[in-house]
Amino acid sequence: MVFSSHVFLFLFLPLVLVSYYLCPRPGRNVVLLGYSLLFYGWANPLFALLLLLTVGVCYLAGQLAARRHRPEGGSGRIGLLLGVVFPLLVLGVFKYFNFARDNWNAIAAAWGPGLAELDIALQVVLPLGLSFYTFQAITYVVDIYRGDARPQKNPLDFASYIALFPQLVAGPIIRYGEIERQLRERRETINLFARGVGFFSIGLAKKILLANPCGQIADAVFATGTTAAADAWTGVFAYSMQIYFDFSGYSDMALGLGLMFGFVFPINFNSPYRSVSITDFWRRWHISLSSFLRDYLYIPLGGNRKGNLRTYANLITVMLLGGLWHGASWTFVVWGAWHGVGLAVERLWNQRVGRRIAPTYLAIPLVFVIASLGWVWFRADSFSHAAEIFRSLFGLADPDERALLLDGWIRQPYLLLTLFVALGISWFGVPTHRLLRSIGFAKAIAILLILVLAVVAMSNQSFNPFIYFNF
Repeated sequence: MVFSSHVFLFLFLPLVLVSYYLCPRPGRNVVLLGYSLLFYGWANPLFALLLLLTVGVCYLAGQLAARRHRPEGGSGRIGLLLGVVFPLLVLGVFKYFNFARDNWNAIAAAWGPGLAELDIALQVVLPLGLSFYTFQAITYVVDIYRGDARPQKNPLDFASYIALFPQLVAGPIIRYGEIERQLRERRETINLFARGVGFFSIGLAKKILLANPCGQIADAVFATGTTAAADAWTGVFAYSMQIYFDFSGYSDMALGLGLMFGFVFPINFNSPYRSVSITDFWRRWHISLSSFLRDYLYIPLGGNRKGNLRTYANLITVMLLGGLWHGASWTFVVWGAWHGVGLAVERLWNQRVGRRIAPTYLAIPLVFVIASLGWVWFRADSFSHAAEIFRSLFGLADPDERALLLDGWIRQPYLLLTLFVALGISWFGVPTHRLLRSIGFAKAIAILLILVLAVVAMSNQSFNPFIYFNF
């Protein structure tokens, strides 16, 4: 089930809201847990069982990890190992089994008879949101072991924290300390609910009115193969806008849904295409993932405390793993390396020169182009596919016959206008969290009109993927 669907908007969400507010306060977390499991298991109930298994193991791991800080003593290491190894094992099996098998067989075939191929025909299906709730469960156990959070005694409240449907399938990755008090004593107010409706409406509009039309352009270009340079750049920039407003829209909707139930989630997206550096980009794009990689991987690896070479190696290693986290494909690894090398080069420049590579008015478009070229690896199906796009971008390929049809199709006035509007909003628009600090009558009417327009447009669209649901 996705937020931008009729089932969610007109059936699931009204039911959960009515059930939640009719239920006495002590039982509201249980209501949310029940509906969250229904939401997650809608396509496949077995996914909900896997989620509950992870919840159970990490709840036990948290209790064991807390022994490190109890008066009677205890290392808590068993809990730490259990709470880190088990979720990573689950993630590895479901997300990387097919990838590992196919790569092993490719190596075995190239090596010769001395290396046996894995004759396993099992096709593992990736449960939605597995990468997100796995990382969230790990932060809980690690923070307890470090003493940064206290273990949750109520297993139902802990399950609600992990399974909470607004952020379950695509984040933000919420640390337990950020939400612990809200699980116990949050207060739902009309103001929070109104802001929640505002966030959700704007997020839905971003998804339906901007991301989906840009995605149609991007899919047409990436499916064409070699094409004219102008069309290739149009497709790459369209994909940059699709993934931007897809994720920005989802982040707004997640925050909005949380507010409707009294939860205040951290901001997870903050105008990343206005970044003046690659470092700035990662402070703004998927903020909760960036902070996870920093606090649970980069710093434990040594961060910037062990010399420049080690710092550069740590940056690249973290981004390589971040790329692999996004998808079990070497193209995602290259995307991670693209950003990792960019971060390292940028840090080296700042150390040697002492200032940014370019002034702000040049840095913003430069970072946007670098990020957009990186998205080619993110979107491409293979190295050869990415190579086709790059050859087209720089005029090094002869367009094939399909490009003749593509040229007229992507230049439809509606699609091009949507692309230019999306570009303008990404650079000059007011971020949602600033726009909705307060809601007056005029703003409320505007939000309602945006919501109606998005719902009407959604009814006429058949193209409605959520990119980050694949991770």
